[in-house]
Amino acid sequence: MSTKLYVGNLSFDSTEIDLQDLFAEAGTVQEVALMQDKFTGKSRGFAFVTMASADEASKAISLFHGKNFQGRPLTVNEARPREEGGGRRDFGGGSRGGGRPERRY
Repeated sequence: MSTKLYVGNLSFDSTEIDLQDLFAEAGTVQEVALMQDKFTGKSRGFAFVTMASADEASKAISLFHGKNFQGRPLTVNEARPREEGGGRRDFGGGSRGGGRPERRY
């Protein structure tokens, strides 16, 4: 079963190919997703790498966590599931309009 890893503290010059090549040293890489700013297209400094097995993911963590890559020490650990809600906060507060105006007599 595949295991997704979080890879942080990346150089902003890192590419998906760089990560593919690096993590291939630990085993079969199924997917690399480098997170990019949607407005500038530049790297946000982190990525997700999916390894083919849990053993290969463990090997990648032990090989690359703290390793200097492109001038920066990597943070590599097992990715946590995304939290529901996407960061949107709802503090309640009732209606936000859209109804009939109140009648005054």
